[in-house]
Amino acid sequence: MQVRIARWLGVHWARVSYGRHVEPTWLERTHHSIPVPDLSPSLQGLRIVHLTDIHCGSHITDEFLDEAIELAQAQNPDLIAITGDFVHKGYKHVERAARLVGRLSAPMGVFAVLGNHDFSVRNALGIRRYPALHRAIADALTAQGIRVLRNETLTLEREGAPLNLCGLDDLWSRECDPDRAMQSLSPDVPCVVLAHNPLTVDIMKSHRWDLMLSGHTHGGQVDWPGLGRVVLGRNAKRLAAGLYQIRSSSLYVNRGVGYGFRFRFQVRPEVAVLTLNRA
Repeated sequence: MQVRIARWLGVHWARVSYGRHVEPTWLERTHHSIPVPDLSPSLQGLRIVHLTDIHCGSHITDEFLDEAIELAQAQNPDLIAITGDFVHKGYKHVERAARLVGRLSAPMGVFAVLGNHDFSVRNALGIRRYPALHRAIADALTAQGIRVLRNETLTLEREGAPLNLCGLDDLWSRECDPDRAMQSLSPDVPCVVLAHNPLTVDIMKSHRWDLMLSGHTHGGQVDWPGLGRVVLGRNAKRLAAGLYQIRSSSLYVNRGVGYGFRFRFQVRPEVAVLTLNRA
């Protein structure tokens, strides 16, 4: 009995030590091929690099965030998408976060939407601690050349072929409005949607979207053997991390770069590369 207890304690202590000291800053680059119906040959192979949940704050070092930015830039993206939670809380690290992502560049541009932390909203009730924080973050990002999309869609082109890029406000902010963003879009043009919370898929109605990029969950940060993603609620667990097929569309939930608390287990921080291919 004592041997079994000692072994159990040893295994779990090793897991805790690993989750605290190794995995939170062990970046992983993932790559996924996304099928898109009727994709123009000019858009075939288009590479989107996806970052999310940087959570810039005093608890995360510049060295780690610099590594994430350099890894993203090294993927030769055609387009870069950042899906919110630039800061962990408050105004102190707004300019730091903006300068960090302002180093990114791509031929078709760098685009962003805001997350619940950017709106200073911590739950679905929508109560804000800093009512103007989201505007300060959007202004700081814009000053760095990053296009912040707030319930709006741009039509980008590659070799004359159009691609709709839609950006939605965070679901918990109570300002998320797909109808406003997508009301005049042609159903014949492929559409990529940026939305911080993956549960935004539940309110997309009949709008055409081929790929939605989201974050928010951090993949739960912990996927503990025998217990699963213990930090996430039941609804969040159904779209926790990775690639999902929602009818004829694809949803990618990125595990994020940063963290709220320094602990990850079997949920490494991530820079994702998504390549569009003809279905």
